[in-house]
Amino acid sequence: MDYSNDNYRYYVLTLLTLGYVFSFIDRQILAILQEPIKLDLGLSDLQLGLISGLSFALFYVLMGLPIARWADRGCRRNIVALAVGVWSLMTVFCGMAQNFWQMLLARIGVAVGEAGGSPPSHSLISDIFAPHQRATAIGVYSIGVNVGILFGFLFGGWLNYLYGWRMTFLIVGVPGLLLALLMRYTIREPLRGFSETSSGQSASGIGAAPPMKEVIRHLIGLRSFRHLALASGLSAFAGYATANWMPSFLRRSYQLDSADIGTWLALFAGVGGAIGTFSGSWLADRLSHRDLRWYAWTPALALALSTPLVFITFWAESFQGTMLAHFYPTCVSTLYLAPVIAVTHRLVENRMRALASAILFLVINIIGLGLGPLSVGFLSDLLGATHGRESLRLAMMMLCTLATGWAVVHFIAGARHLRADFVAASSAVTSAVDTSSKSEGEGQRCSVGC
Repeated sequence: MDYSNDNYRYYVLTLLTLGYVFSFIDRQILAILQEPIKLDLGLSDLQLGLISGLSFALFYVLMGLPIARWADRGCRRNIVALAVGVWSLMTVFCGMAQNFWQMLLARIGVAVGEAGGSPPSHSLISDIFAPHQRATAIGVYSIGVNVGILFGFLFGGWLNYLYGWRMTFLIVGVPGLLLALLMRYTIREPLRGFSETSSGQSASGIGAAPPMKEVIRHLIGLRSFRHLALASGLSAFAGYATANWMPSFLRRSYQLDSADIGTWLALFAGVGGAIGTFSGSWLADRLSHRDLRWYAWTPALALALSTPLVFITFWAESFQGTMLAHFYPTCVSTLYLAPVIAVTHRLVENRMRALASAILFLVINIIGLGLGPLSVGFLSDLLGATHGRESLRLAMMMLCTLATGWAVVHFIAGARHLRADFVAASSAVTSAVDTSSKSEGEGQRCSVGC
């Protein structure tokens, strides 16, 4: 199949998005199952935070860098297919865990598999969609977060209610193994720089991939990227903390069962979140034609409106008040992802893209996935002696509100430097093309050979 064919291009985007959906089902389903797992395995909130947050994040980001480096040199299609198969198998193993350590090892396996999902997928998407379409295309891909959370909560809640948490892991893990085979045998690896070449632009970075230290040095040297990465991490801190602990909060404070919690949160995070993520990505792409800084201003505005509602979500004393306040923050919780990834890919050359995504995800997941659930669990345990079951409410109210407001500051700061950094990065890319042109043949062989 030819990537100049729009139908095939969107077919590939659909499969990659479906893989991202499965990754978040497998990642997020633990949140809805935390309470029965806690009872069966005798775990504390801190241990739950370690399983769902810090340990997962550490292995996710540590494996993400070498896998992304591999993706910038190798066959991205094969890497994504292998990753889907690994994390799906590890999800099945989660259902077999008999104690804390077995569950921890199984979740680390899920993290290692998922580390190979997004960076090569982002690189593929940027190669088959033109620069002015990338935020929208990556926005479609990023909807996988919301749809995955939707089905994670919905299936997790009802399957646990009907069959228990062990069978739930088995049921959601097996379909990913089939998807891995479909990806391997129906996706064709595109040529590096295909979208730039087909749109009449110069295809940068089609030679050998630059050394990792060069990519890291390039990104760290961009003030806009430093602020946008930190802003994304803080946004993820609030998002992961809320996603991981909201089911437990609703169960403890309002005595809801897992089926009701799963249904409510699935509608909010899935439907509302998908609409917000796609709309924000589409809007950022359109407004960026006027000013590149809209890639940072769009999430800044969305989160500025969200911050007071995050506080009210946990301050409200009724279930109705909590859910009314929670709806808008849920809609915009992942809006930042596609604009930040898209503008990051415009600040680097082609063979830096997978690694650039991995570096961005390193910051997002260490701050967000690593520290978010863990910090809330730690503070909840700390407040438990004086506030009882309401300790989780107070921990989420303080930490999630602070992180959301702090993210706005860094998005605005990143926008201030974005245009100057884009000009500087464009000059650096032009220079890199000149110095790497002699190795172009090597760079093309990988794309054609797989």
